[in-house]
Amino acid sequence: MLAVLLALSSLSTAQQPTIRLQFDPATTTASITLSATFHTVHGKFLLHHGEISFDPGSGKISGEIVFDATSGKTGNEGRDHKMHKDVLESARFPTITFRPDRVDGKIAESGPSSSQVHGIFSLHGSDHELTIPVEVKLERDHWAASAHFTVPYEKWGLKNPSTVFLHVGNSVEVEFNGEGTIAGNR
Repeated sequence: MLAVLLALSSLSTAQQPTIRLQFDPATTTASITLSATFHTVHGKFLLHHGEISFDPGSGKISGEIVFDATSGKTGNEGRDHKMHKDVLESARFPTITFRPDRVDGKIAESGPSSSQVHGIFSLHGSDHELTIPVEVKLERDHWAASAHFTVPYEKWGLKNPSTVFLHVGNSVEVEFNGEGTIAGNR
């Protein structure tokens, strides 16, 4: 009887394998929304690369998601030039990165889950702690995730591009949508 209990105990404490999520640049984007006088600005940034390793048992997560800061477009060439030159300084700071370090909440091995992902958001050469609510769906060899969060760019030291006649908000809303493959055995 003792041998059976020990065997069952070791099964329940056995670690699940680490899940590696590889990002597909063709289907992973970050869309932005910024309030402005008389209109709302919408834009999009493209993924440079990304891979995350996640241990479902401990909630530990590592890796990085890197967006190309120079790829940002809002549909207005003059506004984009000002955004890259005066706000993002994307020639000097060409990437926007999120490096997760923990997950709060249970991620189901298959199907949809909701959780909070904590990590370091690097923008304009500075690191900022950020916790992001994430909806994720894992399948056998594919995953999809979405998140919505606010970046207080002015508070983080970036220039607000407002002028005498045009006022823009001091934070930007970010909508992340990502997809990719699950590497390794599960």
